[in-house]
Amino acid sequence: MIRTELEYREASKRLAEEKARLDQQEAKLREMKLAPDEIKRAMDPMRSFHMQLAEEIASYERLKRGEFDEVRNLQGLGNLLVGLRIARGVSQRELASRLGVHESQISRDERNEYRNVTLERAARILAALGVEARTTVELTGRYELQPV
Repeated sequence: MIRTELEYREASKRLAEEKARLDQQEAKLREMKLAPDEIKRAMDPMRSFHMQLAEEIASYERLKRGEFDEVRNLQGLGNLLVGLRIARGVSQRELASRLGVHESQISRDERNEYRNVTLERAARILAALGVEARTTVELTGRYELQPV
C-alpha cells in the first residue's frame, strides 16, 4: 500500500520505467522469433508486477479523492485510518504532531495497518484528522460464533 506522496511519486516513476522495460523485453522476444505462447509465458511475471503496481497507484489516487472501501465488523479499520489521513492531505509527520507522538510511530503503525489499535486510539486519530465516523448495526440471521 502506498502511504505517502513520496512513495506515490516513486511508484509512478517506476511504473513508467517498467512499461518501457516491458515494451523492450517483448520486442526482444519477438526478434528472437518466439511463438506467441512462449512470449506470453516469458512476459506474464513482468506484466503481473506492472499490473500490481498500477493498482497500488490507482488505490492511492482513489484515497486522495476520498473514496473508501466499506469497513465491516471493524475489518479494514487500519486501512481506513491510513486512507483518511491521505484523503485529508495530512502527512505522517503532521499526524504525529497532532497526536503528540513521534513520526516513526505513525509510520510503524501504518506499515502494520494499525493492527491491535484500540478503539480509543482510533477515535483519537479520527479526531486529529477532523473526521467523524458513524456505524450502523444490522442483526443478521442466526447467531453463530465466528472465528477471528
